[in-house]
Amino acid sequence: MEQLICKNLKLGYENITLAEDLSFSVESGDYLCIVGENGAGKSTLMRTILRLQKPLGGTIEYTDGLTASVIGYLPQQTIVQKDFPASVYEVVLSGCQNSLGRHIFYNKAAKERAHKNMERLGIADLAKWCYRDLSGGQQQRVLLARALCATEKMLLLDEPVAGLDPLVTNEMYELISKLNKEGITIIMISHDILSSIKYAKHILHIGNDFFFGTVEDYKNSAAGSAYLEGGSN
Repeated sequence: MEQLICKNLKLGYENITLAEDLSFSVESGDYLCIVGENGAGKSTLMRTILRLQKPLGGTIEYTDGLTASVIGYLPQQTIVQKDFPASVYEVVLSGCQNSLGRHIFYNKAAKERAHKNMERLGIADLAKWCYRDLSGGQQQRVLLARALCATEKMLLLDEPVAGLDPLVTNEMYELISKLNKEGITIIMISHDILSSIKYAKHILHIGNDFFFGTVEDYKNSAAGSAYLEGGSN
Protein backbone atom coordinates (compact mmCIF):
# COMPACT_ATOMS: atom_id res chain seq x y z
CA MET A 1 0.00 0.00 0.00
CA GLU A 2 1.33 3.41 -0.96
CA GLN A 3 1.97 5.87 1.88
CA LEU A 4 3.30 8.83 -0.08
CA ILE A 5 2.49 9.96 -3.61
CA CYS A 6 4.32 12.93 -5.13
CA LYS A 7 3.17 14.24 -8.49
CA ASN A 8 4.97 16.77 -10.69
CA LEU A 9 6.68 18.45 -7.75
CA LYS A 10 8.52 21.69 -8.36
CA LEU A 11 10.92 22.59 -5.57
CA GLY A 12 12.76 25.79 -4.76
CA TYR A 13 12.55 29.24 -3.23
CA GLU A 14 10.58 32.10 -4.77
CA ASN A 15 12.23 32.62 -8.18
CA ILE A 16 14.85 29.87 -7.74
CA THR A 17 13.90 26.41 -8.99
CA LEU A 18 15.99 23.51 -7.70
CA ALA A 19 14.05 20.60 -9.19
CA GLU A 20 10.84 20.09 -11.11
CA ASP A 21 8.59 17.40 -12.54
CA LEU A 22 9.40 15.02 -9.68
CA SER A 23 6.88 12.18 -9.60
CA PHE A 24 7.33 9.12 -7.39
CA SER A 25 5.58 7.06 -4.75
CA VAL A 26 6.70 5.31 -1.57
CA GLU A 27 5.03 2.15 -0.35
CA SER A 28 4.67 0.94 3.21
CA GLY A 29 7.87 -0.83 4.26
CA ASP A 30 9.93 0.64 1.42
CA TYR A 31 13.54 1.77 1.73
CA LEU A 32 14.12 4.71 -0.62
CA CYS A 33 17.47 6.42 -1.00
CA ILE A 34 17.55 9.92 -2.50
CA VAL A 35 20.79 10.62 -4.33
CA GLY A 36 22.12 13.27 -6.68
CA GLU A 37 24.38 16.26 -7.00
CA ASN A 38 24.82 18.89 -4.29
CA GLY A 39 22.21 21.63 -4.54
CA ALA A 40 19.78 19.45 -6.47
CA GLY A 41 17.01 19.93 -3.89
CA LYS A 42 17.24 16.73 -1.85
CA SER A 43 16.91 18.38 1.58
CA THR A 44 14.28 20.74 0.19
CA LEU A 45 12.29 17.70 -0.92
CA MET A 46 12.37 16.30 2.63
CA ARG A 47 11.21 19.60 4.12
CA THR A 48 8.42 19.69 1.56
CA ILE A 49 7.28 16.16 2.44
CA LEU A 50 7.19 17.26 6.10
CA ARG A 51 5.07 20.32 5.22
CA LEU A 52 7.85 22.59 6.53
CA GLN A 53 8.03 24.18 3.11
CA LYS A 54 5.50 24.54 0.31
CA PRO A 55 6.27 23.19 -3.16
CA LEU A 56 6.37 25.68 -6.01
CA GLY A 57 4.12 23.28 -7.88
CA GLY A 58 2.72 19.78 -7.87
CA THR A 59 1.05 17.77 -5.12
CA ILE A 60 1.88 15.47 -2.20
CA GLU A 61 -0.68 12.93 -1.06
CA TYR A 62 -0.51 10.87 2.15
CA THR A 63 -2.35 7.56 2.50
CA ASP A 64 -2.36 4.55 4.84
CA GLY A 65 -3.01 6.80 7.86
CA LEU A 66 0.20 8.76 7.24
CA THR A 67 0.38 12.50 7.92
CA ALA A 68 3.31 14.92 8.01
CA SER A 69 2.98 15.17 11.80
CA VAL A 70 3.59 11.43 12.35
CA ILE A 71 6.73 11.16 10.24
CA GLY A 72 9.97 10.83 12.18
CA TYR A 73 12.69 13.20 10.98
CA LEU A 74 16.44 13.14 11.52
CA PRO A 75 17.88 16.31 9.92
CA GLN A 76 21.50 17.15 9.36
CA GLN A 77 23.11 18.23 12.62
CA THR A 78 24.50 21.72 13.17
CA ILE A 79 27.37 22.65 15.52
CA VAL A 80 24.86 24.21 17.93
CA GLN A 81 22.78 21.02 18.05
CA LYS A 82 25.84 18.90 18.78
CA ASP A 83 26.52 21.04 21.85
CA PHE A 84 22.94 20.86 23.17
CA PRO A 85 23.00 20.83 27.03
CA ALA A 86 20.28 18.26 27.79
CA SER A 87 20.23 14.66 28.94
CA VAL A 88 19.86 11.83 26.47
CA TYR A 89 16.46 10.97 27.94
CA GLU A 90 15.24 14.57 27.55
CA VAL A 91 16.34 14.69 23.92
CA VAL A 92 14.65 11.38 23.08
CA LEU A 93 11.47 12.27 24.98
CA SER A 94 11.16 15.53 23.04
CA GLY A 95 10.34 13.41 19.99
CA CYS A 96 6.94 12.69 21.56
CA GLN A 97 5.79 16.33 21.44
CA ASN A 98 3.48 15.93 18.46
CA SER A 99 1.53 13.22 20.28
CA LEU A 100 0.72 15.41 23.29
CA GLY A 101 -2.09 17.37 21.66
CA ARG A 102 -3.14 20.16 24.02
CA HIS A 103 -1.36 18.67 27.01
CA ILE A 104 1.67 20.49 28.39
CA PHE A 105 3.36 17.62 30.20
CA TYR A 106 4.55 14.29 28.87
CA ASN A 107 2.19 11.48 29.83
CA LYS A 108 3.03 7.93 30.84
CA ALA A 109 2.66 6.60 27.30
CA ALA A 110 5.17 9.15 25.98
CA LYS A 111 7.69 8.30 28.67
CA GLU A 112 7.29 4.58 27.99
CA ARG A 113 7.79 5.20 24.26
CA ALA A 114 11.01 7.12 24.96
CA HIS A 115 12.37 4.31 27.14
CA LYS A 116 11.33 1.70 24.56
CA ASN A 117 13.18 3.45 21.76
CA MET A 118 16.31 3.97 23.85
CA GLU A 119 16.32 0.23 24.53
CA ARG A 120 15.63 -0.42 20.86
CA LEU A 121 18.73 1.52 19.81
CA GLY A 122 20.99 0.32 22.60
CA ILE A 123 21.35 3.65 24.42
CA ALA A 124 19.27 3.03 27.56
CA ASP A 125 22.43 3.07 29.68
CA LEU A 126 23.14 6.61 28.43
CA ALA A 127 19.80 8.04 29.58
CA LYS A 128 21.31 10.38 32.20
CA TRP A 129 24.32 11.39 30.15
CA CYS A 130 24.56 14.91 28.75
CA TYR A 131 23.94 14.81 25.02
CA ARG A 132 26.89 17.06 24.18
CA ASP A 133 29.31 14.68 25.93
CA LEU A 134 28.51 11.81 23.57
CA SER A 135 30.47 10.66 20.54
CA GLY A 136 29.12 11.43 17.08
CA GLY A 137 27.79 7.91 16.65
CA GLN A 138 26.06 7.98 20.04
CA GLN A 139 24.48 11.34 19.23
CA GLN A 140 23.08 9.97 15.98
CA ARG A 141 21.55 7.01 17.82
CA VAL A 142 19.94 9.45 20.27
CA LEU A 143 18.50 11.52 17.43
CA LEU A 144 17.28 8.39 15.68
CA ALA A 145 15.55 7.29 18.90
CA ARG A 146 14.00 10.76 19.10
CA ALA A 147 12.71 10.45 15.53
CA LEU A 148 11.25 7.02 16.32
CA CYS A 149 9.24 8.55 19.17
CA ALA A 150 7.27 10.46 16.54
CA THR A 151 6.39 7.50 14.34
CA GLU A 152 5.78 3.82 13.80
CA LYS A 153 5.32 4.38 10.07
CA MET A 154 8.02 6.43 8.32
CA LEU A 155 11.46 7.89 8.98
CA LEU A 156 13.07 10.67 6.94
CA LEU A 157 16.85 10.67 7.38
CA ASP A 158 19.02 13.46 5.94
CA GLU A 159 22.58 12.10 5.61
CA PRO A 160 22.47 10.25 8.95
CA VAL A 161 26.08 8.99 8.70
CA ALA A 162 27.73 12.31 7.77
CA GLY A 163 30.96 12.80 9.71
CA LEU A 164 30.99 9.31 11.25
CA ASP A 165 33.97 6.96 11.01
CA PRO A 166 33.65 3.84 8.81
CA LEU A 167 32.93 1.41 11.66
CA VAL A 168 30.18 3.58 13.18
CA THR A 169 28.83 4.31 9.70
CA ASN A 170 28.38 0.60 9.05
CA GLU A 171 26.70 0.13 12.45
CA MET A 172 24.27 2.96 11.65
CA TYR A 173 23.41 1.51 8.25
CA GLU A 174 22.76 -1.90 9.82
CA LEU A 175 20.57 -0.31 12.48
CA ILE A 176 18.51 1.57 9.90
CA SER A 177 18.16 -1.64 7.86
CA LYS A 178 16.94 -3.45 10.99
CA LEU A 179 14.28 -0.79 11.57
CA ASN A 180 13.17 -1.16 7.96
CA LYS A 181 12.86 -4.94 8.37
CA GLU A 182 10.69 -4.28 11.43
CA GLY A 183 8.23 -2.49 9.13
CA ILE A 184 9.26 1.15 9.23
CA THR A 185 9.41 2.92 5.87
CA ILE A 186 12.78 4.61 5.30
CA ILE A 187 13.47 7.63 3.09
CA MET A 188 17.12 8.60 3.30
CA ILE A 189 19.29 11.18 1.60
CA SER A 190 22.76 9.81 0.99
CA HIS A 191 25.96 10.70 -0.86
CA ASP A 192 27.20 7.15 -0.29
CA ILE A 193 25.99 5.61 -3.51
CA LEU A 194 27.54 2.18 -2.90
CA SER A 195 25.79 1.78 0.45
CA SER A 196 22.59 3.16 -1.07
CA ILE A 197 22.39 0.38 -3.63
CA LYS A 198 23.36 -2.17 -0.97
CA TYR A 199 20.55 -1.33 1.46
CA ALA A 200 17.81 0.46 -0.49
CA LYS A 201 14.92 -1.09 -2.40
CA HIS A 202 14.32 1.97 -4.59
CA ILE A 203 16.43 4.92 -5.71
CA LEU A 204 15.31 8.48 -6.43
CA HIS A 205 17.99 10.39 -8.33
CA ILE A 206 17.47 14.12 -8.75
CA GLY A 207 19.72 16.72 -10.32
CA ASN A 208 20.98 16.88 -13.89
CA ASP A 209 19.22 13.55 -14.47
CA PHE A 210 16.04 12.13 -12.95
CA PHE A 211 15.42 8.51 -12.08
CA PHE A 212 12.96 6.68 -9.87
CA GLY A 213 12.79 2.91 -9.70
CA THR A 214 14.34 -0.22 -8.28
CA VAL A 215 18.02 -0.51 -7.41
CA GLU A 216 18.59 -2.98 -10.24
CA ASP A 217 16.98 -0.68 -12.80
CA TYR A 218 19.02 2.22 -11.44
CA LYS A 219 22.28 0.32 -11.97
CA ASN A 220 21.36 -0.09 -15.63
CA SER A 221 20.13 3.48 -16.18
CA ALA A 222 22.14 6.33 -17.68
CA ALA A 223 21.89 8.33 -14.44
CA GLY A 224 22.88 5.37 -12.30
CA SER A 225 25.77 4.23 -14.47
CA ALA A 226 27.36 7.69 -14.45
CA TYR A 227 26.80 8.28 -10.74
CA LEU A 228 28.02 4.83 -9.74
CA GLU A 229 31.18 5.29 -11.79
CA GLY A 230 31.90 8.55 -9.98
CA GLY A 231 30.95 7.16 -6.54
CA SER A 232 33.17 4.11 -6.80
CA ASN A 233 36.35 6.05 -7.57
